[in-house]
Amino acid sequence: MHRGGAPIAPWRVQVHRGGPRLHRGGGGAGYRGGSRGSPVVPQPHRGGRSCRSPPDLDSSLLSSPAPGRDYAAPAAPAAKAGSSTGRIVAVIGAVVDVQFDEGLPPILNALEVQGRETRLVLEVAQHLGENTVRTIAMDGTEGLVRGQKVLDSGAPIRIPVGPETLGRIMNVIGEPIDERGPITTKQFAAIHAEAPEFVEMSVEQEILVTGIKVVDLLAPYAKGGKIGLFGGAGVGKTVLIMELINNVAKAHGGYSVFAGVGERTREGNDLYHEMIESGVINLKDATSKVALVYGQMNEPPGARARVALTGLTVAEYFRDQEGQDVLLFIDNIFRFTQAGSEVSALLGRIPSAVGYQPTLATDMGTMQERITTTRKGSITSVQAIYVPADDLTDPAPATTFAHLDATTVLSRAIAELGIYPAVDPLDSTSRIMDPNIVGPEHYDVARGVQKILQDYKSLQDIIAILGMDELSEEDKLTVARARKIQRFLSQPFQVAEVFTGHMGKLVPLQETIKGFKQILAGEYDHLPEQAFYMVGPIEEAVAKAEKLAEEHA
Repeated sequence: MHRGGAPIAPWRVQVHRGGPRLHRGGGGAGYRGGSRGSPVVPQPHRGGRSCRSPPDLDSSLLSSPAPGRDYAAPAAPAAKAGSSTGRIVAVIGAVVDVQFDEGLPPILNALEVQGRETRLVLEVAQHLGENTVRTIAMDGTEGLVRGQKVLDSGAPIRIPVGPETLGRIMNVIGEPIDERGPITTKQFAAIHAEAPEFVEMSVEQEILVTGIKVVDLLAPYAKGGKIGLFGGAGVGKTVLIMELINNVAKAHGGYSVFAGVGERTREGNDLYHEMIESGVINLKDATSKVALVYGQMNEPPGARARVALTGLTVAEYFRDQEGQDVLLFIDNIFRFTQAGSEVSALLGRIPSAVGYQPTLATDMGTMQERITTTRKGSITSVQAIYVPADDLTDPAPATTFAHLDATTVLSRAIAELGIYPAVDPLDSTSRIMDPNIVGPEHYDVARGVQKILQDYKSLQDIIAILGMDELSEEDKLTVARARKIQRFLSQPFQVAEVFTGHMGKLVPLQETIKGFKQILAGEYDHLPEQAFYMVGPIEEAVAKAEKLAEEHA
């Protein structure tokens, strides 16, 4: 017989006073039966609150959304007066069991541990027995003791949102961690929310013009789409991310949110200081263009599993309340899945393939479905993706791929040629590269560029062995145009001006299409290939060629 708050293993038969019942990961709560063998009927809890049926209690899918959203929240997300109070009965690493005499908090509610110098928030994950909840800690549990008081906040984790978050760094529970004082906003939002209804979504397919030639031409981003960013160390991921933040702010007046999920603290620190140097974050006035949310790899799994939702909540405010086109960067989306796997194991769930959580697809889908275009604005997400052991069939990246609209692949071979951004024009893809969406001219030019680059790639072995002289005149022309196109795909970035010495360029889409179309047509066969390197629109290449001719004259 089991009548307390002790943990129950998944799929164990738990015997209540009303007879045995099959449970899935947690005990029943508040069940009282009649005579032995009669069906178990839910009765009111001692605190006057009715309890749910066992499947509702137990199936604490960690990422299941909480209903509704109220931005006009209290000035602080502290616990309300009269909230139920519990006490800690067990601490197992990042998992804390809390017992309540009455008023059992619902799944996903935030609890706060009392009597600590630093704030510790626990999120309810499971209900155990009649009066105990199993929670996941959002910070370290060192120093916790049994019997310590815990207060139910009466709501999920709430974080500050609004323009005041721009230029600031916060953690998973919305606390500023940049040592620049509190975030002075009157608006707070719960990190768990429903995805927008179908009627709220925009069905129009529209390109988010980034001003980066290679991206806009060959693998355009859809507004409200999800882009996978693949690249190793030192090929320019950070600079590309900063340029996207800068260009979206200038071209669309939009804001960006950067969520650092389970990556190195040093990288987060470097990114912050590089953003200050490049002007993306301005410490002197309120012109910053990005909000930062960090839950780095030294954080407990609960924080890493939730920090992406915190960043998404900040982005949702700008989309839904200010009608912005928001860029949401998640670095790294694999760590979100990895943290979910750790949490699942701590909660005693049966693992699925390769040890991942059984709710992998649900966790990922719940978050990704909130990233979309509505009638008010859009959230376009760029997600850096780590592929474990380069195995694309691993469940974590494979689940992510199902949600992507475009992929931007950064290549070390292209970076070694000195061509930046080092985007691979043949590996990068986009779902909206369709003549019905981007238009026939854009589609034809993009495919023409890819064809000539592919032809050049297939000729490189012959050139390496026999040299250029052995090629036919047609192949020589293909190679010459391909090399010009390859160099014209490079572009000076505004955020990298201090490193390159080149004035940064933001190129409109029509200018990009026109330039590549003219190169393909042979209109610039007479210009040297150096003229196409590190320029903006095609007119700059012509001007650079004239300048080079004068220097050599």
